[in-house]
Amino acid sequence: MAETTKTAKLTLDGKTYELPVLKGTIGPDVIDIRKLYGEADVFTYDPGFTSTAATDSAITYIDGDKGELLYRGYPIEQLADQSHYLEVCYLLLYGELPDKAQMADFEQRVTKHTMVHEQMQYFFRGFRRDAHPMATMVGVVGAMSAFYHDSTDISDPWQREVAAIRMIAKLPTIAAMAYKYSVGQPFVYPKNALSYAGNFLNMCFAVPAEDYVVNPILEKAMDRIMMLHADHEQNASTSTVRLAGSSGANPFACIAAGIACLWGPAHGGANQACLEMLKEIGTVDRIPEYIAKAKDKNSGFRLMGFGHRVYKNFDPRAKVMKQSADEVLDLLGIHNNPLLQVAKELERIALSDEYFISKKLYPNVDFYSGIILEAMGFPTSMFTPIFAISRTVGWISQWKEMIADPTQKIGRPRQLYIGQTRRDYVDVTSR
Repeated sequence: MAETTKTAKLTLDGKTYELPVLKGTIGPDVIDIRKLYGEADVFTYDPGFTSTAATDSAITYIDGDKGELLYRGYPIEQLADQSHYLEVCYLLLYGELPDKAQMADFEQRVTKHTMVHEQMQYFFRGFRRDAHPMATMVGVVGAMSAFYHDSTDISDPWQREVAAIRMIAKLPTIAAMAYKYSVGQPFVYPKNALSYAGNFLNMCFAVPAEDYVVNPILEKAMDRIMMLHADHEQNASTSTVRLAGSSGANPFACIAAGIACLWGPAHGGANQACLEMLKEIGTVDRIPEYIAKAKDKNSGFRLMGFGHRVYKNFDPRAKVMKQSADEVLDLLGIHNNPLLQVAKELERIALSDEYFISKKLYPNVDFYSGIILEAMGFPTSMFTPIFAISRTVGWISQWKEMIADPTQKIGRPRQLYIGQTRRDYVDVTSR
């Protein structure tokens, strides 16, 4: 729990109110306004909640000015270089890195839960073949509460634990099924002998007619994508999961709500929007035209995949993702692909052009992850489902932390009302 170290004073209509100032372990201090409405009859106004802490949390820390991302205190660069996705899952869920026995037990529990109830196949057949995989995932993940009744009681710690393992294990299977359904291919069942990332690739690209061999470089790149997207503090989808969970909703419904929020192009859909932008540009010779549009405030055009809402420096995840992008492109030998040539030239310009440097519009994680997933053979419609798989553990960790917090209450933001004042109803014949 954050400690109170000092107070701030607010003077309003000649009266002074003292507000506690809370101090976390790192990061800016926070003015506690919980009693302000009761004492002064005023709210604070903060559209987008960009300057408001809605909770305290011990999971993820971001310093946007430094370009720093910590999972439970560990820098993302160290984890990406030395760890792997399921170990990061354990860290986010339980607060510490596992020992060898704990890691083996956790991996086994996740692996043994990767299959989904056979009846869930029928849900997919209710969707049109051309449905976006995210639409399918929202529906199917929400439906999990109809199949796994023994893990929906949020007051039972064990049921919360079972629900967490089930979702981490089954989301890749559901996403792969959504992909297979969209391309008219048969579902591929999970294989316990494969890694988490390797199993997902196999479920997406294997067909019954022949074996699919998971390439270790692609497997590592997918694992990194998942790791780098595992959690990102109180972003829009995480806040959605917490808000839904504050009502006492079951965990499957909460995660389905998070997936729905993630679908937005300003959030999880950013890497899809980035690739669609690259396709719109088409060829390297058209880049100057689009750079000019990006610099023109009146053009309405925005370069996707550059800059970040939080990071005012280089996105630390992008540095790691760039390395993976280079490895994947080298492996596949597709440097002559027009789309990737456009991406590389845009990257070069953004890292050298004074306009982009002065505005700190560096390539972000969405820019590089989109390049990697395109090179692997995923359609853009699968980019956000892969993000959802990756972020599931972050959502669950945040949800579990919220449920265990004795001070948590149902979320209820307030508003600044600017509508009509009270007026009397007039009969339709007199209007």
